[in-house]
Amino acid sequence: MSIDIKEPWARAQNAESGEAAGFATFFNHGPEPDRLVGATTAIAGKTEIWGIRVVGPGTRMRHLEDGLKLPVGMPIELKPRGYHLFFQSLGKPLVPGQTVAVTLQFEKGAAQTVELLVKAEGPINRATLGHA
Repeated sequence: MSIDIKEPWARAQNAESGEAAGFATFFNHGPEPDRLVGATTAIAGKTEIWGIRVVGPGTRMRHLEDGLKLPVGMPIELKPRGYHLFFQSLGKPLVPGQTVAVTLQFEKGAAQTVELLVKAEGPINRATLGHA
């Protein structure tokens, strides 16, 4: 495979939200750029690729309808307050320590299934800036 996927993980969310996020680092070793165009998992009714843009003290999320570009030779990181997989309509809350299978679809490369390790919900908003 020409796309390596490192450190796949998911963030547990509060049970009421019905949502969670998935993260990983992608490295394209192929001869040409590729694109992450979709993802599926049995735990969510819908999975999309999203980006977050920090605007002052707040953030704006947006669905990346065309997917996420994966240039050759450059790591692309999905991380909190950045690009992420957005799991919606969860059947049940994610629990720290469990693993979640997610199949990633690429525009040119073969689909890959990865196991995301669920980690505890982390700080958000002011807490991530050290202003808790």
